[in-house]
Amino acid sequence: MVCGWYGVLEMSIVEQVGLTRSGATEKLTINLGVVDLGQIDLLVQEGFYSNRTDLIRTAIRSQLSLHAEEVKKTIARRTLTLGLQDISRDELQRAEAAGEMLRVQVVGLVRIADDVSAELARATIQSIVVLGALHANAAVRAALADRIS
Repeated sequence: MVCGWYGVLEMSIVEQVGLTRSGATEKLTINLGVVDLGQIDLLVQEGFYSNRTDLIRTAIRSQLSLHAEEVKKTIARRTLTLGLQDISRDELQRAEAAGEMLRVQVVGLVRIADDVSAELARATIQSIVVLGALHANAAVRAALADRIS
């Protein structure tokens, strides 16, 4: 009797974060068993998909579509912004002048402008919750490290 070894192969993919206008992508690394990977390769060879990433994106979108109603309900319940949120220096300066602190909650991408100083970010951003990706310069990230979740 021959026993098969089903190890885990690591494969990198690039997946859209739902921001088609901005074209922003994030790289994900997933682990797949060799049998699953072989089946994916077979479907690619047979022309069902153009490559591994195409199949994986299609599978992810299918699952997101299947659960779309639950995602919408959760976003509404948790008062999350869906998509892209750009935070500019002007916006933070207005918040600072008004004595306001921002609570940023996003499903997608948050981009804090490169001209935002660490001091301004710390003075005006109370918290950041990002389910997706946060793009900010290193100084801003460091200044907000205890406020990012």
